[in-house]
Amino acid sequence: MLETSLNQLEQLVSDLMHKNAQLTEQNTSLSQELAQAKEENDSLQLSLMEQEEKHGATAARIQALVERASAGVVNA
Repeated sequence: MLETSLNQLEQLVSDLMHKNAQLTEQNTSLSQELAQAKEENDSLQLSLMEQEEKHGATAARIQALVERASAGVVNA
């Protein structure tokens, strides 16, 4: 009976070690994916800020043209 319990314990320890190795590998993979996602997020945020800046400049130019056109209509 003690031998059976010892064998079961050895199997359980082996199973746990195998599961731990799998989880460690999965954790490493997920950490790498997270780092890539953070890098991509930073890049996208920078791109968005650049686009917002361009759109702001374009909006300002359009507003200036509208104001000039409005002033031209009033003077005509």
